[in-house]
Amino acid sequence: MYQLKRTQFIKTDLKTAWDFFSSPGNLKKITPEYMGFDVKTDLPDKMYEGLMIEYTVKPLLGIPMNWITEIKTVKELEFFVDEQRKGPYKIWHHEHHFKEVDGGVEMTDIVSYELPLGILGRIMHPFVVQKKLEEIFDFRFKAVEQSKEF
Repeated sequence: MYQLKRTQFIKTDLKTAWDFFSSPGNLKKITPEYMGFDVKTDLPDKMYEGLMIEYTVKPLLGIPMNWITEIKTVKELEFFVDEQRKGPYKIWHHEHHFKEVDGGVEMTDIVSYELPLGILGRIMHPFVVQKKLEEIFDFRFKAVEQSKEF
């Protein structure tokens, strides 16, 4: 199993940060365009435990792939967890943590994941998957820093 962890300081209040990140419709705003992120589900304004979200992404070579995630756990103003139900990973568990700190909010993403394809997946990890995930989260970091939402 692999893990990616990113922490970001956001100069805003906890409620504003929570409202932005807990609204499923905002995910597209912080996802690179080349990912072809297209939500197939009618989305509520605010997520809830058990919410299933279906979307199409194009993570490699522009090939569309269906992905379904479930909002597994929500603790208002503290954290939420989404898990893949169908998609490119064998396991995908994404924690989003929020903590009020002096002058803003500290947001931490922890993604724990396992790849399919056994040894082939392990070989591809550092060259393809890890690089792509780091690129996506680098984009998110910059998108949040430059966002007018905060």
